[in-house]
Amino acid sequence: MTEIELKQILLEALDDERKAEATYAAVIEKFGPVRPFINIISAERRHAAAIENQMERLEFEVPETPSSGKVDAPSSLTAACEQAINAEIETVAHYDRLIPLIEDAGVRHVLTRLRDASRDNHLPAFRRRLARQGWP
Repeated sequence: MTEIELKQILLEALDDERKAEATYAAVIEKFGPVRPFINIISAERRHAAAIENQMERLEFEVPETPSSGKVDAPSSLTAACEQAINAEIETVAHYDRLIPLIEDAGVRHVLTRLRDASRDNHLPAFRRRLARQGWP
């Protein structure tokens, strides 16, 4: 894997984490501090920071957080959970495709942890919330 390819993988992963954070922030702004969005938005910030740390370690330029990427929240909390479930599934699949290509042990470790968090923590949290149906 070339340095350019590794940088592109990290940029894609960072963009994905930042989009999730922006989406969950839009949901919180529209519907208030509802779970699991208020818990998972913090995790998304940590995920982005972990990727940024790897980029800095490898001396890749870390792009600023895009300010023009305003995200609209779905029309309901149910729709927001369904959208979050789909996004987390896509994130896991994306990491599953990328991780085997990565030779750098540090990057591979970080992206594996992020994939596992999406698969084992975020996805089940959104599924549980959707299954409960009633929102406070």
